[in-house]
Amino acid sequence: MKKHNFSAGPCILPQSVMEEASQAVVNFNDSGLSLIEMSHRSKDFVAVMEEARSLVKELMNLPSNYEVLFLQGGASLGFLTAAYNYLPQGGTASYADTGTWANKAIKEAKHLGNATVVASSKNANYTSIPTGIQAAPGSSYLHFTSNNTIFGTQYKEFPKVDCDLICDMSSDIFSREVNAADFSMIYAGAQKNMGPAGTVVYIFDKDKLGKAGNSIPSYLDLQVHLAKDSMFNTPPVFPVYVSMLNLRWLKANGGVAAIEKVNQAKADLIYSEIDSNPLFTGHAEVNSRSNMNATFRLTDESLAADFDKLWNEAGINGLKGHRSVGGYRASMYNALPLESVQVLTETMKELARVKA
Repeated sequence: MKKHNFSAGPCILPQSVMEEASQAVVNFNDSGLSLIEMSHRSKDFVAVMEEARSLVKELMNLPSNYEVLFLQGGASLGFLTAAYNYLPQGGTASYADTGTWANKAIKEAKHLGNATVVASSKNANYTSIPTGIQAAPGSSYLHFTSNNTIFGTQYKEFPKVDCDLICDMSSDIFSREVNAADFSMIYAGAQKNMGPAGTVVYIFDKDKLGKAGNSIPSYLDLQVHLAKDSMFNTPPVFPVYVSMLNLRWLKANGGVAAIEKVNQAKADLIYSEIDSNPLFTGHAEVNSRSNMNATFRLTDESLAADFDKLWNEAGINGLKGHRSVGGYRASMYNALPLESVQVLTETMKELARVKA
């Protein structure tokens, strides 16, 4: 039976990408070698890294002064990397707290300086995105998380501030058009919408680096990695390769503008069912709902066993909500087809028919 993969991460990837990637593990470019056993300094893999970086620049329409790196450590290391590169020792940075990952970024920044929380939806159990966010006086930057996978909220408009703007876009990068020039840095773990776990992309204005005055450990210094073209140490070759294939797929299917329309159609479909079906209710406030992660629950928890049976029989995978929220979470990343969302909404309708 075909599986409809709503897992929050690692994410669903296009079948064509999976097939090409599997061939590369056996024999890459007819070299007689597997991708994962050849030198990262080989001409074949250097070409992969350069194409991956180039595709990011093209798909995000980056200005000429922006650079791209594929590194390791995921966004969790990115929390500290951002602080080291943009927050002077003893300086101040502003943070918006809209969920678990935003909160973790704040914790890491406090190792280096004053991480001031200027907006938070914690008291409302992170059901919404704060509006009118302003940076604290003297802030080096404002940091926010664009999409919150656990609670199912997403910024519909980005903050406008007078300092640098830094964003963790791990779970919605390449899902909608953004003006990258508004940001000093964007970073994103691959496993939510771009590729398999194991790499993180950094997108940044190279002219803004080197101004914090910190003594930065080599691996956290983006200038060190830029000087080595993402090859300061052995890169995660397979995640970078699969991310490259996924970016190729996105480009071939019309790019970010085209996938944004598909993602909106998927979100409209699931939220319409949540709002019209009396057996379900959404977690996030309507104006903060995520197009990537729809969080919802049953209005009558005694129906959980019945609903779980239905969606499992329909071949749906990964629908259980995060333990801190409960209920259900439908993660609808780029590669998830509209058909899968239709299967889910029909299952929700079936529960209502059975229990009417």
